[in-house]
This record gives sequence, structure tokens and C-alpha cells, in this order.
Amino acid sequence: MGFWSKLFKKRKYQESGPEDWENVVYDRDDVDFGQEEERSRYITNCLEQMGEATKEIGLLTGEYSLITSYLTDMEEIEALPESEREGLDNIAGRLVALEQESKRYRGRKNRMKDADYYRLREHEGEVKEGIAKLKECEEYGGKVKQDLQRLDRERHAYEYRRQELNSLMDNLRGMTVIFVTAFAMCILMLVILQFGFHMNTQLGYLLAVAAVAVALTVTWVKYTDDDKELHQVEIAINKLILLQNKVKIRYVNNRNLTDYLYMKYGTNSAAALGRLWKQYQREKDERREFAAAEGKAEHYRRQLLNKLSHYRIATPGRWVDKAAALLDKREMVEMRHELIQRRQALRKQMDYNNNVAETARQEIIDVADKYPAYAAEIMEMVAQYRGMEEGGSVEEGNSGDSAY
Repeated sequence: MGFWSKLFKKRKYQESGPEDWENVVYDRDDVDFGQEEERSRYITNCLEQMGEATKEIGLLTGEYSLITSYLTDMEEIEALPESEREGLDNIAGRLVALEQESKRYRGRKNRMKDADYYRLREHEGEVKEGIAKLKECEEYGGKVKQDLQRLDRERHAYEYRRQELNSLMDNLRGMTVIFVTAFAMCILMLVILQFGFHMNTQLGYLLAVAAVAVALTVTWVKYTDDDKELHQVEIAINKLILLQNKVKIRYVNNRNLTDYLYMKYGTNSAAALGRLWKQYQREKDERREFAAAEGKAEHYRRQLLNKLSHYRIATPGRWVDKAAALLDKREMVEMRHELIQRRQALRKQMDYNNNVAETARQEIIDVADKYPAYAAEIMEMVAQYRGMEEGGSVEEGNSGDSAY
């Protein structure tokens, strides 16, 4: 296209909405096919659209074929003779019953935790002895704790009495000082009266001596009694301390043993371990029954797979997991309806991508027809792109399953 035509060409722009986003539009008005770079870019874009659509069709086709095989299998199963269908339903019924039993077990709310179950199973032979030992430890620990509390109260009582005696003895020592001081002052006054005032103070001396003698005697007796009692109290306190130490050792050893047993059996009391042991015994029987049911279910799965393999069913393994649908026509109808809807959706996607690929192919052919001078070059680009796509398809085919 010439420079002036590009310059004066009136461009039209139109906004597109979601309803137009699915439509692939080709616009060559701004492409100068005389320029190799623009021509190559346009044709390459068309080829890439063809390749992407073709790749998508390949992925969709695999899923489409799989769903079609499911629907064909359903028709084949429904067309089985009554005698064959009776045997198939019998196996499927037993399998469904066992699976429902397993489902009820898994959904049971009061199931024992696996950690607790395997811990008790590990110590199964000694749990009863452990419960008895824990009860003994807890009872003994309670008694020892009571002994410690009693000894502690007694010790506090003796400590309080020792403080009282020390206070009384301090008071007696103070009183002795007071008595001696008072006696000295009396003697001094009597001496002053006798020699200063020439008074007869002989009786005063006798009274003062008698009074201080009585006071000191009483004080000394009381002090001696208190000292003896204090000595006995201190002996009692020392005995209590020694006894407490022995009881504390027993208490600590018993507590450590109790804590170890709690840790060993994963519990916090003998009563809790007893309840857990009863639960374990029930759980053990149920798990044994569950394991037996699982073994039977696996047996019927193999039987069902073997029986389905004798018919013209493409995917017999799928129906082993859909045994309930073999027994319930309503569920089979729902499955068919879902599969048909899925196949229709895949068909719509495949038609869309076929249309995209065909539109791109027609666009390339139209460009080649309109610009015959470049037709050979365009066909060579097509051939090269196809070669690259085929090589890529081989590699992708070896890489794994479809994304669908």
C-alpha cells in the first residue's frame, strides 16, 4: 500500500465487548504485503493460530473420546442380559455395603486418636499393671502430701512457740536488770538516809534484800523453765525437719514415678488411663472388623473388575469405584446426564477451535491467491511450520498424559 493511501486513509475504530472477544478477526488493511517482514509476521500469526487451535483440538479429542467410552460402557452395562446383570449387581451390592460400613467407621465422631491407639497397642501387655501402679502412686502421693502438710503445720506451731519463748526469756532478762537496778537505787537511798540523816534503815535493808531475792528467784525459776522448754522445742523442730526430709524424698520419688507413668501412657490420671484402655479395647475390635471389611471389599473389587472385563467395556476399572451407580438407576441417569453435558461442552470447544483453524487456513489461502507473487514463499512457510509442529507433537506425545 502506498504512502499517500496510508496517510489519507480513514481509520475506523469500534469498541468490542465480551460478546466479540471469542471472534477471531483478520484485518489486512494496514499490512503491506510488499514488505517481507510484515508479510512474514502476518502469515506466522495465522499459522500460530492454526497450531494453537489444532493443539487444543488434540487435547479435547482425548477427553471427548474418554467420555464417549464412558457413555458406551453405560449402554453396554444396561444392555446386559438379566442373568448376567444379576450376578454383577450381587457383587456390586456386597461391595457397596462394605464400603458404606467403612465410611461409617471413618465418620464416627468418638473414634480413638491414632496416637493414643498406637501408644496403648505398644504397651498393651502392661497397661493393666500400669493402671494399678498409677492408682497406687496417686493414693500414696495423696497420703504423703497430707503427711507433709501435717508436719508443716506442726513445725510452724513449734516455730511460733520458740518465738514466744525467746520473747519471754528476753523479757525475763530485762526484768532482772530492772530488779537489780531498783535494788541498787534502794540501797543508795537507804545509805543516804542512814548516814546523811542519821536514820535507822536496818529494816529497809532487810526488806530490799528480801524483795530482790524473791524477784530474782522467781525470775530465775521462770527463765530456767522457759529455757528447758525452748531446748525441747528446738529438739522437736529438728526431729520434724529430719522427718520432713524423709517424707519429701518419698514424695519427690513418688511424684517423679507418677509423672513418668503419665508420660509413658499419654494420660493425666489413672482414671483417664482406665477409660482410654476400655476405649482401646472397643477400638481394637472395631479396627479388626474394619480391616476384615476392607479385605473383603478389596476381594469384591477384584471380582467386579474381573466380571466387567468379560464384557465389551473399555474402562472396567472406573466402574469399580462407581459400584453404587450399578445398583441405582437414578444415579446412573445422573451420571449419563453429567457426561452428556460435559461432552457437549467439549464439542462446543472443539467446534470453536476447528472454526479458528479453518478461518486461519482460509485466510492464508486468500492471501496467497491475492498475492500470487508470494504464494510459493507462503506455502513454504506453511510447510516449515507443519514440520516444526509435527516434531513438537512427537515430543509432547512422549511427555505424559493429556492436560484434560
